[in-house]
This record gives sequence, structure tokens and C-alpha cells, in this order.
Amino acid sequence: MQSGTFTPDNLIAGDYPRVTEQLAIPVGVLKRGTIVTRAGTAYVAEGGNAFAVLAEDADASGGAVVAPIYLSGHFARAHLILANNAAISDADWDALRVLNIYVKDTVPAA
Repeated sequence: MQSGTFTPDNLIAGDYPRVTEQLAIPVGVLKRGTIVTRAGTAYVAEGGNAFAVLAEDADASGGAVVAPIYLSGHFARAHLILANNAAISDADWDALRVLNIYVKDTVPAA
């Protein structure tokens, strides 16, 4: 029997149902919480087409990998990642909401 460790990262910010799927990540290293496109690349604010939120870290530096994604859910704004650490506009948040990806600001535990 294998055992692992769990380190909470506060990505999940609510109870909205999370629908998961798999997506090919063609190249690069992406962290959990990265907003990705259907092509498996990090979303570029106001220039790409957001598709999902990466559910686990993905290392495709040695070739394409398949990684789990969230197609829907409620996530903490501070824990979502964009390409090149870009800022995301209100229009981007609106586009995510259409995909049933909801974002809110959260208050860290004291």
C-alpha cells in the first residue's frame, strides 16, 4: 500500500461542482492552478482562449504528457496562474464564468 502527503494550496474556493477531464500538455512545465487553453498551453490574458484549470502540476519538458484538468469549479483568484504571470482583466473573468469557472477573492486563515 502506498501512502502520500497532501499539502493544501487553497486553489479550490467553493462548492461549485468540479468536472474533471484529461488534456495533453505539449511542452513546458505548468503548475497546478494554471489556466490552460484547449491546446494545452498556458492562457495568455486577453489574447487566448481559456479552456480549463490545471488540476495537477504537469512537466512536459521531456515531451508531451497528459494531465488532469478542471473544466468547471470555484477557484481562488490568488492561486490561479496565467502565462508569463500576466494580470487578468475583468473581461477574462467574464469569459471564465461562461465556462463555469468561477473565481473569487479569498481571505487567508489567521
